[in-house]
Amino acid sequence: MFRKIAHSTFAIIVAIFAFISTAYAQPDGKALFQSNCASCHNPIKESTGPALQGVSARVPSKEWLHDWVKNSASLIASGDKYANEVYKKWGMIPMTPFPNLSNEEIDAIIDYVETYQPPTAAAPAAGAAAEGAAEENTWLYTVITLVLLVFTIILWRINHALRRVANEKEGITNQKDIPVYRNKVFIAIAAILVFIGAGYWVVNGSVEMGRQQNYIPEQPIFYSHKVHAGINQINCLYCHSGAEKSKHAMIPSTNVCMNCHKQINEYTGEPLYTMEGKEVDGTKEIQKLYEYAGWNPEKKDYNRDAEGNILAKPIEWVKIHNLPDHVYFNHSQHVAVGEVACQRCHGGIQEMDEVYQFSSLSMGWCINCHRETEVQFADNNYYSIFEKYHEEIKSGKRTGVTVEDIGGIECQKCHY
Repeated sequence: MFRKIAHSTFAIIVAIFAFISTAYAQPDGKALFQSNCASCHNPIKESTGPALQGVSARVPSKEWLHDWVKNSASLIASGDKYANEVYKKWGMIPMTPFPNLSNEEIDAIIDYVETYQPPTAAAPAAGAAAEGAAEENTWLYTVITLVLLVFTIILWRINHALRRVANEKEGITNQKDIPVYRNKVFIAIAAILVFIGAGYWVVNGSVEMGRQQNYIPEQPIFYSHKVHAGINQINCLYCHSGAEKSKHAMIPSTNVCMNCHKQINEYTGEPLYTMEGKEVDGTKEIQKLYEYAGWNPEKKDYNRDAEGNILAKPIEWVKIHNLPDHVYFNHSQHVAVGEVACQRCHGGIQEMDEVYQFSSLSMGWCINCHRETEVQFADNNYYSIFEKYHEEIKSGKRTGVTVEDIGGIECQKCHY
């Protein structure tokens, strides 16, 4: 009996792992669509290209669709009738070829757009009510604590009075009570505490001068990283393209925003709120973007002056993360070489509706990171000169090499 149960259990486990492996092996149609198609297509709206929902029924065959996605120009040049009809209908602008996409990946994209449902505005999450209840409970706990403190003082005074009465009945002389404000021990302790508190306040104020942890300015457009990087999973490098190849991460131009928002002209996702709890109209924020970019959503073209110049103006974003002028920091060195995740410094950016400075960005914070973070030391010719560390790793005396070990906390690394 036990053997049968064991065999059945083993079979179930094998089946579960097989199912998981199969599920993970399937291409992610949504992710593929967003990274390859979303700049020109929308599943249910016409944009730079046609709406893709229903494309399976429109095209001659699945094989034709594979060929079109991989190289539409070749299909048009071959004289294919339907390919040339699509080409002429959409302004004779050839579709970008995607030879790197496999047939399975193309099928996954088509499955995604065919089953796509437009998002609807969701009701406020239950978490909001839970958060409100937590705040109410905090006040309740505070009141209870204060009541207990007062009750403790009252009991102490009652106990003190009863002790004096008992002493008088037994003929024991009670010592004269000295007011607290005249008690030398109390005065000494209070003076020490005031001195320590004042010193901490002065020193901490000096150390924190110029820092702005938790700084959260109001921006000209309410831009939600939660919606873009979190829900829609837009890669950070799509907007901040300089992060892996430049000192600065860069703020994207309005053209980058318009790559998507030429077709996305309304917000239908979950309700958006500012840090003060004020609800934000996402569609109006998109309209603000159009005003800055000079885009006319009705004509689906840019507004231009008499000379043909686009009537656009830059968005004056408020900088959040600032380092002193005497500090050198290079994004590419950390992102590309160190492979430091964005969240390491910026916190859970994919969960923020409004971005704020998550880390202190103090010198101590940076140094601690360099002390803890290991570099890609093994099989890296750049670090071949550190023969001692290589020998220690081979002999088992060392498991890794940190940034500190290669001089990462020397003054001139950041100040020169």
